[in-house]
Amino acid sequence: MGQFFNLQDLGAIAPELELMLFGMILLIADLLVENKKWLGFISLGGIAWSGYFLLRLHGIHVTAYSGLLVIDEFSWFFKLLFLVGAALAIIISLKYLDIEREHHGEYYALILFATMGMMFMAGAMDLITLYISLETMAIATYILVGFLRGNQRSNEASLKYFLLGAFSSGVLLYGMSLLYGIAGSTRFTDIAEALEQRPGSDPISMIALVALCAGLFFKIAAVPFHQWTPDAYEGAPTSITAYMSVAVKAASFAMMVRIFWFAILPLRPHWVLILTVVSILTMSVGNIAAMTQTNIKRLLAYSSISHAGYIMLGLIAGNSTELNPTGVTGIVMYLFVYTFTNIGVWAVVVALRRKDIIGEQVDDLNGLIYKHPTAAVLMLIFLLSLAGMPPTSGFIAKYYLFAGLIESDHSKLAVIAVLNAAVSIYFYLRIVVAMFMKESNEKTGLALSPGIVVALAVALIFTLWIGFYPDPFIHLAREAVFLS
Repeated sequence: MGQFFNLQDLGAIAPELELMLFGMILLIADLLVENKKWLGFISLGGIAWSGYFLLRLHGIHVTAYSGLLVIDEFSWFFKLLFLVGAALAIIISLKYLDIEREHHGEYYALILFATMGMMFMAGAMDLITLYISLETMAIATYILVGFLRGNQRSNEASLKYFLLGAFSSGVLLYGMSLLYGIAGSTRFTDIAEALEQRPGSDPISMIALVALCAGLFFKIAAVPFHQWTPDAYEGAPTSITAYMSVAVKAASFAMMVRIFWFAILPLRPHWVLILTVVSILTMSVGNIAAMTQTNIKRLLAYSSISHAGYIMLGLIAGNSTELNPTGVTGIVMYLFVYTFTNIGVWAVVVALRRKDIIGEQVDDLNGLIYKHPTAAVLMLIFLLSLAGMPPTSGFIAKYYLFAGLIESDHSKLAVIAVLNAAVSIYFYLRIVVAMFMKESNEKTGLALSPGIVVALAVALIFTLWIGFYPDPFIHLAREAVFLS
């Protein structure tokens, strides 16, 4: 027992322990603090403290708890990304919760608990550890989606998300149980070794692969398991929608890379075919469905679905047995870029919510250039980045994914991806047309706050910085996939 539980193991999970501690402090402080905004600042302090411990782990490669968790560059990068996403979501929540009159300590505590689950997911090297971490994140997110208790739409979205999420977790767990049956172990390395010894078309392995893929596709909102996304995005508090679109999506892909990269890499010839079909469907369905939306949150939900299709391309890149370095680097780079760009878009959407004005329709942005020209220009930059237009960071992210496909002789898939990226320009331009070419109405306007301004500034800096000078960020992404 002494070997299993020691100070080195505790040090390895210090960032996660800090989030858990501050989450508990918030639950108690909610009963004592009269000005609820202070709860938001306490949560930001918890993230900063967790970040401090995380920075101390940079460059360290250790395994903890007898190999159940690993501290490496990949997990470190994603943990940092989760903290940044959580911090930006909390910053834009301060004003939103005031308008909704829903300022409660459990809101911030749940964000910290969800982020803690994500951080464990990024470093998990064991199926049980991974699943418990996933459910920690998922349960907190289910509650956050339905946090507007007096809003019927929010309650409905939360219930639908919970029911479908529970079903997908069951399917995922079934696939994991089959892998345990094959290997006699829940460790990723043991599973990979066991799969190597089995025939390539082993039926049990194939069933396990299909079940795993089905569960994972739900988590990343890939077609045909995407139906929950528009409803959850629309019904959730907009600040939580922003959090889900960046942090939850990044955590789901970190989990997916861990499983595909370490546990079931011997099955790569089979799962590449599945991912190819699903990525094409996800990109196409997401983009086509987004073209018909009039609600901004639903439009961005379908946009998020299409981006999931792009990110899967990084796993497809490679030959029959190995992953392509450029492709995997593209996944990391894309999620990093997507975090800042998407937070920028959602910060503007959050600012549309004002007293007695919901501000969730595309028409609510009509003539924004005349009332808030700075916000309109910022929104334009973020939308161009989502579309992958130079010189924004979105272009760099898409370039790496597409280059990985071309390097690995998946040129036809790269062409399909480029065509889908071209289609996405249409529905992003619909928002641009509303902001710049239509007359403003009485609903046009923004409820800006210091927090939203800070989030917009941070998003703008990284969106343009990565676009104009991507070298340090490319180096960081390569480090995260052990390529430095």
